[in-house]
Amino acid sequence: MGILEQIMAVFRRGPQLPQQQPQTAQQQPVERRQRLRINAREGTRVLIIDDSKTVCAVLRKFLRSAGYETIECLDAESGLVALKERRPELVFLDIMLPGMNGFAALRAIRRDPATRDTPVIMMSGNEQAMEQFFGTRIGADDFMKKPFSRYEVFFRIEHLLDDDFIPRRATPRTAESHLQPSTEPARA
Repeated sequence: MGILEQIMAVFRRGPQLPQQQPQTAQQQPVERRQRLRINAREGTRVLIIDDSKTVCAVLRKFLRSAGYETIECLDAESGLVALKERRPELVFLDIMLPGMNGFAALRAIRRDPATRDTPVIMMSGNEQAMEQFFGTRIGADDFMKKPFSRYEVFFRIEHLLDDDFIPRRATPRTAESHLQPSTEPARA
């Protein structure tokens, strides 16, 4: 499928899955840089809750370059206020925060009927299986290890998009899908 056909397919009905051909020993997976990235619709509001100004700045740069609007908070308490007032469609939430930690903030998000359906991607510099397990148990939609790449950020977002390119709560997945981005062929 040519690039023009891919673009037309996106405008007609959203992302189309390419015809899958069985992968032989000679075929290699599509390299991530050649893979067409699917973004949320332009103007999607993303709340970043992290006490590191550097992490906030990096995420802001990545997200704004793709047309997202960002809201940044340096602690969970102000993040919960921003969540209610600004109604973001996606939250990046650090686990280690001053005052209320990320797990307590996630519990508060999931208990509030106004925010419980907002997708949350937890972040941590510590890739312990226990953090991922606990975060998933209390309602995290995905887990991202710091430091992260631009590819990792958009990979995590893409897997939360619905047919209208709006982030939605994740469906239950296997534990392996939380560990590494896949090298599956691009959706066009």
